[in-house]
Amino acid sequence: MPTLLPAASRLLLLPRALLSMASGSPPAQPSSASGSAYVPGSVSAAFVTCPNEKVAKEIARAVVEKRLAACVNLVPQITSIYEWKGKIEEDSEVLMMIKTQSSLVPALTDFVRSVHPYEVAEPRCDEPCSCW
Repeated sequence: MPTLLPAASRLLLLPRALLSMASGSPPAQPSSASGSAYVPGSVSAAFVTCPNEKVAKEIARAVVEKRLAACVNLVPQITSIYEWKGKIEEDSEVLMMIKTQSSLVPALTDFVRSVHPYEVAEPRCDEPCSCW
């Protein structure tokens, strides 16, 4: 894979209830006939930026094939503005919105970090970093 300009990708996990709050509607509750009632906190969404659509599609397909996510939506042509090595940077990227079970988040995070081309695939914002 060619060397890419370093950029700080963000992996953000949001519980399903928080995502639905943004839309103004409560989380949908599956019918009890399906046998799988929603358990609060059991579903998460991860947001990961990629340098281009090819990389995003490769990671998205692998995540779904490995059953680390039920679905990945790709949002092309986003603009990311961030601090990297003391400078403010601006890049065009592709956003992956990854829908997964909360119990799979550690495995998902490990996998994304292992295949992502960025030097830093996910800063942990609960630790000291340049963004805070």
